[in-house]
Amino acid sequence: MESNKVAFIGLGVMGFPMAGHLANAGYKTTVFNRTESKAKRWAQEFSGEYQLTPKLAAMNCDIVFLCVGNDDDVRSVVYGEDGVLAGMAPDSVLVDHTTTSAELAEELASACRDRNISFIDAPVSGGQAGAENGALTIMCGGDQTVFNRVEPVLKSYGKRAALMGKNGQGQRSKMVNQICIAGVLKGLSEGLLLAKNTDLNISQLVDVLKHGAAGSWQMENRGVTMSQGKFDFGFAIDWMHKDLSICLNEATKMGIELPLIEQVDGEYQSLQQQGFGRMDTSVLFKIYDR
Repeated sequence: MESNKVAFIGLGVMGFPMAGHLANAGYKTTVFNRTESKAKRWAQEFSGEYQLTPKLAAMNCDIVFLCVGNDDDVRSVVYGEDGVLAGMAPDSVLVDHTTTSAELAEELASACRDRNISFIDAPVSGGQAGAENGALTIMCGGDQTVFNRVEPVLKSYGKRAALMGKNGQGQRSKMVNQICIAGVLKGLSEGLLLAKNTDLNISQLVDVLKHGAAGSWQMENRGVTMSQGKFDFGFAIDWMHKDLSICLNEATKMGIELPLIEQVDGEYQSLQQQGFGRMDTSVLFKIYDR
């Protein structure tokens, strides 16, 4: 096992640039993607290697990273005779950047432990732009010694990585992140509705408000485009609905209610039914701006 050899499984809009940052940082990076042509394109662009199965990509690697779609997608590349666990060596580390349930993180930690492999759940925030610019926020769950081992590598594409607690706590931190984003977008949508109907200059308004207590990343980066009816900026509501469903399921397990998130998730489902599933999360404004 080579200490500077890593694998990256999943080359979507996030994984493709994240794996690229690893290669550019000097790590010998091997990738796998279900669509082979994308893996081949990545290998050509970053002078890396690609393999035809997760198992082959993971062999002889110190750290294996995942960034796929959902719980079932993670299981499909982790388990089985061609999964990463079949190729990983003892004392290596599996890092999952996918946004999943905390239950899956705990399951993977147990499966890895049985093979003397360490596990970190490490969902990210920052979107496609954050991945491309190497400026992601990474919320981790796992042991401190394992986190210390992977943190220098995470800096290849992260501006901030933090250990939030035991396995599963990284995913729960991401749930809080998504809840906060949904709440901000709902408030921003209603605020913009009032602004438009009172003929306020949206650009001027955003430029003023972003410096005060109402300021947020969503306001600064999406306020004007929302008012212009532009919603094609990356993180699709198909994925946000998936994430909010995870939040609501976790809340049910805890015996708590998230009424605002139930409402926003219902609004996103309505937008999906109208054909806006691939638009980014700021399309929530369409619910109000009729």
